[in-house]
Amino acid sequence: MKPKTHILPVIILSQFACTSLWFAGNAIVDQLALKTGLGPEIIGYVLSSVQLGFISGTLIFALLMIVDRFSPSKVFLLCALLGALCNAFLLAETLSKWELVLSRYGTGFFLAGIYPVGMKIASDYYEKGLGRALGYLVGALVLGSSLPYLIKGLEWGADDTTVIKITSILAISGGFILWSLVANGPFRKASTQLQLQAGPTLFKIPGFRKAAFGYFGHMWELYAFWAFTPLALQGFNTLSSTELPIAFGTFTVIALGGVSCMLGGLFSQKYGSKKVATISLAVSGSFCLLSPVLFGFNAIIFLCSWCLWGMAVTADSPQFSSLVATSAPAKLKGTALTLVNCLGFALSIVSIQLLASMTAHVPTPYLFVILGLGPLIGLWQLTQKSQ
Repeated sequence: MKPKTHILPVIILSQFACTSLWFAGNAIVDQLALKTGLGPEIIGYVLSSVQLGFISGTLIFALLMIVDRFSPSKVFLLCALLGALCNAFLLAETLSKWELVLSRYGTGFFLAGIYPVGMKIASDYYEKGLGRALGYLVGALVLGSSLPYLIKGLEWGADDTTVIKITSILAISGGFILWSLVANGPFRKASTQLQLQAGPTLFKIPGFRKAAFGYFGHMWELYAFWAFTPLALQGFNTLSSTELPIAFGTFTVIALGGVSCMLGGLFSQKYGSKKVATISLAVSGSFCLLSPVLFGFNAIIFLCSWCLWGMAVTADSPQFSSLVATSAPAKLKGTALTLVNCLGFALSIVSIQLLASMTAHVPTPYLFVILGLGPLIGLWQLTQKSQ
């Protein structure tokens, strides 16, 4: 049975609106530094708090099998409302370091009921062509993540409260839109009881295990690359005495990744998810290793290269999710997606904090080389023969 034509656009729009919460704090990091009194280390605090909250949320959601036991659209709505509330806490005139961390942690926690839940809803509707559907869906997530930088880069978005107000309102709207227009999918199979051994069971499946470890390699690179792209642009400006727009440049790099997710979804229809994921991971890994060379080019070549990297680093994400979903038993799809997200985002905290600690000791052009470890390990796993 073919899904109604409005289903995928509604999921995409809702995902876009709600995931705008993700980088809302990073887009106004300078203003948050003034409120809290923190220095450059605030970059690690702001994003790592979101990642840690997301990890906690996905772990609890996976252990309790929330998405497989309850209506995904209702879970999505509740988390959108609570995530927006946590985000709006940044509007306070003064913030302590721990209030900032708690606000971003809460936002990340409830994003666990948005990103993987959106993918679960899509898998409940699209048994065939899931790679294409998830390509559009993750593309929406990437575009949503870049939106705060676009708002910040526009003249009317210079006030940090504008970024927070818009992203909070969008999240609330996205939650209600999906809840009201998307019912439980025809391929949804609800679990009626907890299965606390679901995680070990899943990792015994060779296809799931390979897809999961490929995804982990991708996640080692992705969020650290996004988080430190503003620093890379600032570093290039300093080295070359140019004035690349940092907020708008960061938006462009991240937003183009949304486009590549959608293109990857289309290519997966012809070439398969595994091939698209493998090629994307190889290209982004190559950019990691060659990144110091990019700082020696002129502004146009540097920015174009960084944009291409931004496209490669995200194109594999929906395809890994598709591989995970299709390799898991039907009653454990939601748990499988949530569990892999949980572990992948836990790994991203390590790479983010590693780069944050390296900024004081390593020149910016050499900062991103260490991210190449993730793609190398992911490619090694993907090319292993199934046992």
